[in-house]
Amino acid sequence: MAASPASSPSPASAGSPGSAVLPGAAASPAVVAAHPDRPRVTELRLAAFAGHRRAVLRLGPLTLLAGPSGSGKTSALRAYDALARLGGGAELGAVFPEPGACVPERARPDAQRRRGFRIGCTADGAEGPVHLDVAVQAEPELRIVGERLSADGVVLLETALRDPGRRAVQAAWHTAGSAPVTRAPLPDDRLGTPLLPLRVAGKTDGQRRVLAAAEQMVVALRSVFACDPRPGRMREPVPTGSGHLLGGCDNLADVLWRTRAECGRRHAQFVAAVRTGCAGTVADVLAEPDAGGVVRALIDRGDGTRTGLARLGYGELRYLALALVLFTGPGVLEVDPAGEVPAALQTLTVLADGFDRGLDVRQRAELLRLAARMCDRGHIRFLGAVADASWAAGAVGEAGAAAAGGAGGVTVVHLNP
Repeated sequence: MAASPASSPSPASAGSPGSAVLPGAAASPAVVAAHPDRPRVTELRLAAFAGHRRAVLRLGPLTLLAGPSGSGKTSALRAYDALARLGGGAELGAVFPEPGACVPERARPDAQRRRGFRIGCTADGAEGPVHLDVAVQAEPELRIVGERLSADGVVLLETALRDPGRRAVQAAWHTAGSAPVTRAPLPDDRLGTPLLPLRVAGKTDGQRRVLAAAEQMVVALRSVFACDPRPGRMREPVPTGSGHLLGGCDNLADVLWRTRAECGRRHAQFVAAVRTGCAGTVADVLAEPDAGGVVRALIDRGDGTRTGLARLGYGELRYLALALVLFTGPGVLEVDPAGEVPAALQTLTVLADGFDRGLDVRQRAELLRLAARMCDRGHIRFLGAVADASWAAGAVGEAGAAAAGGAGGVTVVHLNP
């Protein structure tokens, strides 16, 4: 395996998935003008990761990865989530507990019996497109062996493994002062980009450029919520806790206990969405305390009847959980936002594996319209995986008039096994 990441692949590279923007997919001019510099990930590159090779996924505010089982939808979401966690400073071993599963199946070891994988992304914002590429050695031991941060054709940070016997990589970052670059060792078990503010003084224009690009990348990657609701666990009463929704939405009742009291307007919008996607009359969705210090979630039917979540179907529960995710934000979801950056400059990215799993035609269309509406406001970006996206065009077309300030839309990236 090479000691440094490959350069960013071209969109026309062989093996790159196709992407299409469905009717109504252009972001509204009002939204673009209001949030032109908010950092956001616009491209995910899977140069060599699991079943992907030379794959370039172009990401809009609302993107669906479409393809049959085995086409790599889940692994693409896993790669995005991994980059987000690394951008937040997580240790490599915590991000990749089974690194061997990320190595392409037919990848051959080099003379030193090393194998690994390569992933990367592009973050757009005030600094323009900033590119990050990472090479990870998975065998015989897990370590980052190469990282490159670049913008406008200038390499701002580059690391490489020079001495396999040392648990460090040699890093060089752009200075543009009396010396063109500064060199120093960085740990091989963490991403170097989020460490730059601790190492770069910011005295020269070059150093300030490095810091601005690193901040844009880190802010774009942070605040990711990977979501795959598990209805079997949502049916049970749960203890009251932090009130932060978990990725499996197991503690949905605890979150409802909190959010219903915090924002009546948003809760009313959530109830209206549930009314559209769940059978029967829905007057309210709430949680109430039960014996043993737990809370359970209920649907108030408006005639004195309250239906526990245990009676709801699989699709109804997934619909309810995904709707709640779209109506909340970093303060409610179990995410790690950049605390030093104002919330107005951040965007929550929701990753939803099996977005349409268990949903009927009406539920999936309503959720997509809701996602388009929320993404059009600029506070949320959404990346979901579906087996087939042929239905999305109709749903998004209907969303045009309802979206605040514009048409909303969805980008579909087609993956093939």
